[in-house]
Amino acid sequence: MAMNTIFSLGILAVLENFVPNDKSNESEEDDWFPDGLLISHVGLQVLCLSSLIYSVTNYNFNLIQFLLLGISTGVNSGSSAIVIAHELVHRKNKFMRGLGQFLLFSTGNIYFYIDHLKVHHKWVGTHKDPATARYGESLYAFFVRSTFSQIESSFKVESVRLKSLGRSAWSPFNYVIGSIMLQIILWLALILLFGPMVLLAYLLQAFFANFLLEYTNYIEHYGLSRNEKERVTEIHSWQTDKVISRYFLIDLSRHADHHYYASKPYHTLKSYESSPVLPGGYVSMIYYAAIPPLFFKKIHGLMGKSK
Repeated sequence: MAMNTIFSLGILAVLENFVPNDKSNESEEDDWFPDGLLISHVGLQVLCLSSLIYSVTNYNFNLIQFLLLGISTGVNSGSSAIVIAHELVHRKNKFMRGLGQFLLFSTGNIYFYIDHLKVHHKWVGTHKDPATARYGESLYAFFVRSTFSQIESSFKVESVRLKSLGRSAWSPFNYVIGSIMLQIILWLALILLFGPMVLLAYLLQAFFANFLLEYTNYIEHYGLSRNEKERVTEIHSWQTDKVISRYFLIDLSRHADHHYYASKPYHTLKSYESSPVLPGGYVSMIYYAAIPPLFFKKIHGLMGKSK
């Protein structure tokens, strides 16, 4: 039950410190595999959550085992489902975007679809973007501020949209309100069909998955800023070419290019010599970020050298 956590946050984190970078920029835009890989993760997420429900329903776990089960599922939801959802919601195809929304729903996320597309990409690097970590802000302070601020900003964006259509901001047509209502329906269904412990397990995996999401937001833009009138370029996001981060997170680590050209599919993202580079990969950086003084020492040293 804990093997996924041990593998993802243990083995891979250690290996990432020893594997080389891969700065190659080759891509095959017309290949079927990139989209096929994304779609396969939808089925894998359903299978993973089904396994969680089955295990809690059919086995008696002590507290430690229960926590490990929820966290292990959350690691998958955060490193697979949300990462894939991030790619899918950027697609113009409605079916693919719908799959992305479904994956976000499966992780209990009620704000990312709106805030990421309508707020984060527009205001990244400014104080108008809740998902940009400020210089000197710890991961834990960022997690609380960013999560609640993104919910608030998403609600406001949807309110403006609905007002232009002559509808109330407090209707189910508001993505945030609608998502909350659907989550409550899901929670009730889980209790009625499987019992309260399954709901607790689902909520635990959702919390950890969204913590990993905000951890990723944290390291992607920490301390980088721009003028609101300045165009977003490759210098406003941290990137890394660590092989493990690149291939296990479908090139999310080439985040600088993603913000430079948000519509580019993940397998066509490039590495830039001019982009700020993280001192580690996405997997290994979590241990720096978890200890704020260590993280600040690492990252501020790099920022000082770049000034």
